[in-house]
Amino acid sequence: MKVTEHINNAKGKTLFSFEIIPPKKGNSIQELYNNINPLMEFKPPFIDVTTSREQYVYIEKGEGLLDRKITRMRPGTVGICAALKHKYNVDTVPHVLCGGFTKEETEYLLVDCHYLGIDNVMALRGDAMNHQKYFKASKGGHQYAIQLVEQIQNLNQGKYLHDVIEADDKADFCIGVAGYPEKHIEAPSIQSDLKRLKEKVDAGADYVVTQMFFDNKKYFEFINIARAAGITVPIIPGIKPIAIKRHLQLLPQVFKIDLPQDLIHAVELCKDNKQVRQVGVEWAIQQSKELQNAGVPVIHFYSMGKSDNIKAIAKELF
Repeated sequence: MKVTEHINNAKGKTLFSFEIIPPKKGNSIQELYNNINPLMEFKPPFIDVTTSREQYVYIEKGEGLLDRKITRMRPGTVGICAALKHKYNVDTVPHVLCGGFTKEETEYLLVDCHYLGIDNVMALRGDAMNHQKYFKASKGGHQYAIQLVEQIQNLNQGKYLHDVIEADDKADFCIGVAGYPEKHIEAPSIQSDLKRLKEKVDAGADYVVTQMFFDNKKYFEFINIARAAGITVPIIPGIKPIAIKRHLQLLPQVFKIDLPQDLIHAVELCKDNKQVRQVGVEWAIQQSKELQNAGVPVIHFYSMGKSDNIKAIAKELF
């Protein structure tokens, strides 16, 4: 079932969803199941599974020489989506990236998703590689998320890249895209960023999931200006509970977001990360309650592979 269908069927009730990251190569999927199991009591209608792009690793060749190889440390997104769908009877949303994929590889991935009965995809540009200052498309790949949305929408209409095919069984993907309440780090202004978002929606995106934020005022302002810009699709808030003291520096640096002073002060008073984790849970509960009271369609949690704090938050809400 599509994400938008889940939202419509809920008839105004706020739904619970979360995002997971695939295990590193060589690790068992059981660790993933162990983190998902405690969250299934809250009946998530869908679970997002991230995709990692390629990165360079250096392998010693001897005599002080290094061989540079390209690899993916967390492959298996589509396989994990299929496994979760089968194990939990839940819809899954694989993240599909521009970065690291050619258009042909993207088409093959989408065809696999269609065969597996996966109805939803999250279309993202992705980040630059570690050695790049700015994002650069792979040879034969997309530079912008809107191009990825257009490719998915073309497939929904039975239009493949190179082949003339009379499609009897067209895909019908529900397409999610990212939104940024505090603007994308590369956007010159929030107005410019909203223009790009509107273009993605006009190209076929069905819903938006926001980047994490810690001040609900940012989300509500974003909703108002997005609606004023003509963006009418559901906009799902993304929530991440702070878990370690270093998040005070890391999150603003990586995501270019502001943290409320009250939250900063509470974290700075903590003696250890156990206390920080509790502060993060309590802050996220208050955030989520306000969002729930405002009637948001879904609250989407960034779990980053851990479930204990997400479960503590969900118990107070769902």
